[in-house]
Amino acid sequence: MPIWSAGLVLHRPSAEGFEVFLGHMGGPIWGHLDDGAWSFPKGIFDPAVEEPLAAARREFSEEIGVEPPPGDPVDLGEFVQRGGKRVRAFALAVDPEVAVEFVGSNLFSIEWPRGSGVIGWYPEIDGAAWFPLGVARTKVLGGQVQVLDALAVHLRD
Repeated sequence: MPIWSAGLVLHRPSAEGFEVFLGHMGGPIWGHLDDGAWSFPKGIFDPAVEEPLAAARREFSEEIGVEPPPGDPVDLGEFVQRGGKRVRAFALAVDPEVAVEFVGSNLFSIEWPRGSGVIGWYPEIDGAAWFPLGVARTKVLGGQVQVLDALAVHLRD
């Protein structure tokens, strides 16, 4: 059975064209990395229980610490990552005057160092920032570049 994930890709116009809002993945594995360690706010959901857009909005709130901005998201489609996870992404245009700030993320637990028997609690997202679309391509996990490509096509249309 596939793992499903859904998220919001916030974007706004900028001097460089467009910017996207990304969260930096937290915890001991990602905390010290930059390129390839950012993601649009998203998370796992059960499609038998929750609609993808509702899951995307919920995950934004959990990972960023605030409700997502108002607006009508555009469905960018479904994307399959290397590990087989199916990601449903929704683009949400944000007025440049609307401040979207990182407040704080929910926590997850992991044994760290692995094999130590020590369980630590870490934020899923330890920070967030706006990036020009081109820069965002270097910041996100490799499997999410396809989402940014779909966003670029949507923004051109």
